[in-house]
Amino acid sequence: MAVTKIKAIRGTLSKAIAYILNPEKTDEKLLVSSYGCASETAAREFEWTRKIAEQKGMNPVRIIARHVIQSFEIGEVTPELAHEIGKQFADEILGGKYEYVLTTHIDKDHVHNHLIFNAVDFVD
Repeated sequence: MAVTKIKAIRGTLSKAIAYILNPEKTDEKLLVSSYGCASETAAREFEWTRKIAEQKGMNPVRIIARHVIQSFEIGEVTPELAHEIGKQFADEILGGKYEYVLTTHIDKDHVHNHLIFNAVDFVD
């Protein structure tokens, strides 16, 4: 059974995204997906979304993104299945309103997903 943790990102979004995109951890980026943004420019795109929201009257946010880590037991899933589960999870909880980058890391004994999504939605 997967274990899921969530953390707030308050300032180093570009570093967090660079970490999860590491080609050595993501099978040379084969296990990378994104929604509403390009994975390589997601930090800037998240910021643009927040600036547009502020221009429309939203108060500036302290938490700029959220980082979800979804870990599976050793041998529980293949990397491809873990990635698909991560996409389904992201799509369900974010409802198509938030930009996100999803990666699946295969550098440990256990497969695990990293999901970073914007704290501000681009719909409302």
